[in-house]
Amino acid sequence: MTKRFGIDIDGTVTCPTTFIPYLNESFQLDLTLDDITEYDLTPFVGVTQEELGKWFLENESHIYSNAPLAQDAKKVLSDWQAEHELFFISARHDKLLDVTKEWFTKQNLSFHHIELIGSHYKVETAKRLGVDIFFEDKHDNACDISEECQIPVILFDTPYNRDPIPKNVIRVYNWIEAKQWVNNWLLEHK
Repeated sequence: MTKRFGIDIDGTVTCPTTFIPYLNESFQLDLTLDDITEYDLTPFVGVTQEELGKWFLENESHIYSNAPLAQDAKKVLSDWQAEHELFFISARHDKLLDVTKEWFTKQNLSFHHIELIGSHYKVETAKRLGVDIFFEDKHDNACDISEECQIPVILFDTPYNRDPIPKNVIRVYNWIEAKQWVNNWLLEHK
């Protein structure tokens, strides 16, 4: 039975360390992923929200174009793409659609749909697109989507998302674990 997967891109399909080398170089820092214990980067970079926002706008296209894949993401997504619909839903601004599609092509990753919503609030998009399960790295997104859409959400563990989670949010440490959980879920929902 075909399911529609809602999948975040940054920190989920891409490696959660993607921005760290760029932040370190631009702001003369020595951050590691373990240092990033909350989603908001401003406390770790030592600049205002406005300064970080300006830096982000100036660099996002280049960073997204060169983002490394999360380990095993390609293998798992490739296994799923023939049987399920892969709908990538990202907080990226829609002006980055060409950059995003080029990155997918360069990575040889298939997709059925890419939706760049320009906001971290993904609940309405998940509802509108009728996704059956979601994959996310942002804690509050995972909780909101699971509770408001009444679907399971796979939360990829990072130091910035370790707050407690509700029952319908499943914490995994990699794509292989995600695949195992999803395969069991699919068997239960045949």
